[in-house]
Amino acid sequence: MVVTFEAILNSDELAAIRRQLVGAGWATGVSAGPQAVLVKNNEQLPESTPALRELRVLVMRALNRSPELLSAALPNKILPPDFNRYAGGSNAYGMHADATLRSLPDGSWLRTDISATLFLSDPADYDGGELCIEDTYGEQQIKLPAGSLVTYPSGSIHQVRPVTRGERLACYFFMQSVIKSAERRRQLYDMDCALRRLRGRLGEAEPELVRLTALYNNLIREWAEC
Repeated sequence: MVVTFEAILNSDELAAIRRQLVGAGWATGVSAGPQAVLVKNNEQLPESTPALRELRVLVMRALNRSPELLSAALPNKILPPDFNRYAGGSNAYGMHADATLRSLPDGSWLRTDISATLFLSDPADYDGGELCIEDTYGEQQIKLPAGSLVTYPSGSIHQVRPVTRGERLACYFFMQSVIKSAERRRQLYDMDCALRRLRGRLGEAEPELVRLTALYNNLIREWAEC
């Protein structure tokens, strides 16, 4: 399930992140497995970057206030966000799937169910750089306004097309969902979207809506792995 979310970051947050990234000491050849590293040609903010912790906190706060994102992902664990840069010329990331397991700062492991890209550059500021994701319906090409987010299954084949002009800045991270099955996550997301629309029309006290909400939560109890 590929889902996009508008305006995860507000204008002040976006400006604050961009200020921190201006003149940052970008590094190449990090955060990729033995297969992906063969097709990876971009830059990443190193762990030693002084501003990285502040940037991560800012992004995590923005994610936590998005009910739409929480509904779609039902996250159990989120790997601390990282930041990358594609500069005009030849920077790209060829076809690959994300690694199944990632280590967390506490030494535990996260199963990558969902990958996410938070766009930090305006589409008009660069050419190319589309995130291309293969799914059941073919290839989707994603290039969102700055501050918007896309989530997609970590096991899907995807790539970032070459950036031929300008600079593409983004934040990316991985989530382990309480619902391991991608199909069940899709069903629950569809159900929750319908429930939220009904609440807007009928109000929380509608008896049948109370029953449907209980059914939604009981399905999570039945399917959750946490």
